[in-house]
Amino acid sequence: MAVRWLCSLFGKPFDGGKRMDHGSQQQHPAMNRLYEVQREVQSLGPQVCTFSGLKNEREYRRLERELTQLLLEVDQVDTEGRADLQGARKRAAQEVEGLLRYLEENATHPSRLAIEELSRDAQRLVEQGVVEPQRAGGTAEISDELVDAVQELILRLTQVKTGGRVPLRKARYRALTRLCAVQDIIEGRTRQQTLPLSEDTHVAVQRINQVMVHVSGARSQLVALLMGLSGRDSCAHLSRVLTELLVELDALDVSGNAAVRNYRKQVVEEINSLLKHLDLEGEGDDTRRYDLGQNDSIRQIEAVRGRVGQLQGEVLRHCGVGDLFRPKPELQSLLTHLDQVDTARNPCIREARRRAVLEVQAVITFLDLREALICRQPSPNEPSQHRAVWLVLGSLSDLQAQVLCFNGKQADKSYMLLEELLTKQLLALDAVDPQGDEMTKVARKQAVKFAQNILSFLDMKTDEWEY
Repeated sequence: MAVRWLCSLFGKPFDGGKRMDHGSQQQHPAMNRLYEVQREVQSLGPQVCTFSGLKNEREYRRLERELTQLLLEVDQVDTEGRADLQGARKRAAQEVEGLLRYLEENATHPSRLAIEELSRDAQRLVEQGVVEPQRAGGTAEISDELVDAVQELILRLTQVKTGGRVPLRKARYRALTRLCAVQDIIEGRTRQQTLPLSEDTHVAVQRINQVMVHVSGARSQLVALLMGLSGRDSCAHLSRVLTELLVELDALDVSGNAAVRNYRKQVVEEINSLLKHLDLEGEGDDTRRYDLGQNDSIRQIEAVRGRVGQLQGEVLRHCGVGDLFRPKPELQSLLTHLDQVDTARNPCIREARRRAVLEVQAVITFLDLREALICRQPSPNEPSQHRAVWLVLGSLSDLQAQVLCFNGKQADKSYMLLEELLTKQLLALDAVDPQGDEMTKVARKQAVKFAQNILSFLDMKTDEWEY
């Protein structure tokens, strides 16, 4: 079975008829040696096919060394001019060469190098913004710029193309999970910080405050671990330290003082929020996490997208004949369903859900604008500048219908035409002078946002994102 799997992986048919039964007759020594090589290939194959590192890593060098040694051993097999032995030796050499080629292709693939470059950018960002201030004895100030920069890197990582290759998916997933964990830690610190109580409040407060100091250091230590910036520590060691702090907090007698009990509870929750990120050490080895083809959450998202596509087709078909099909209740229910999809802290599933939500919202906003255009009854005294905004909105509605139907690439002429026409509408809105009219100001602002959303949606449809 393993031989069949490996052969199919490299596009070679499994030639079961060529293989002889060991027990049927005495094998030639050369054939026995080729069988031994084949067993070693079966052992190394899965390791090669899931290796997600780079050429300078120790594991890569080990796999390359062992495969090269196997290739040399195959080459040294004496076939004595026999055609059957020559054919067997050739097939064995092809399997080993295929593994060597697959190993090198993945380690040097442009997408793998892009993942590594983005990971290094993330390391530099986190080291400067979080780790270095803590090591200098200070406290890291989590700025909005840092949070936004981390989010931008996550988005860029999700857009790296893997071509369905398991090693590339694994590398992307590993980088994403760690950066998303860092994002969760720094955003959690920004949203809620536990403030220490006065030590005069209760005898246990002094120790809880000391624990809080350790928790603050552990937070930066965890960020350093996740980003590969800590050479000495390990996730297991930090987990033991945090667990010991929990045990110590649990042993404190805080009975009779609700404020202190609540303070201890907050500190315990902070420790637990850090502990949940310490299970990432072996998570990258779980195929179900990064190979999402059969993931239940992805299946739910794809089912919603399929239904949205059907509804969108009906909406556009009715618009084409001057009618308005209004499936908004069902579209709203689909949004609710997407909101309930379990992402399991998987950044790729999270991104897939986000994009599906944008697809639903695009159809809803299209319907809202169409309905507003149909129901619009301008008064005779309507300002000309306000009428100009509505004319642009009418054009934007027609362009959005084309964007919803668009299934091409950014290099297509139709894409460039749509982008140009949408940009012209933005320029037309920019040329509208409200002349102090507040209603026109609000309408123009909303129209500009609407046009920008259509452009962003068009870009999303053409960025060739994959799970």
